[in-house]
Amino acid sequence: MAEVSIQVQVCHALPDSSFLRTLTVAAGATIGQAVEQSGLLQEVPGIDLAVNMVGIYGKKKPLDTVLREHDRIEVYRPLQADPKEARRRRASGKPAKT
Repeated sequence: MAEVSIQVQVCHALPDSSFLRTLTVAAGATIGQAVEQSGLLQEVPGIDLAVNMVGIYGKKKPLDTVLREHDRIEVYRPLQADPKEARRRRASGKPAKT
């Protein structure tokens, strides 16, 4: 009997480039397994799955989430600034500290 497989995408955006790869994984594969299989960790060496958040279609998910057909796995970059603090600065009209 043939092993059942599904197609998923792995993506990661950088300020000057992006990574997008469609791959076939075994049914029952997890987010972590698909990210490793995609080659993203080799092409973008700064990614640490213990630190970087991951998700499917914009919703954060743990690495052990089982994938479904046509899921798009997104590996997020860390935030550069605290969104609450940035909003406060804009509201007060003060320039950002550098």
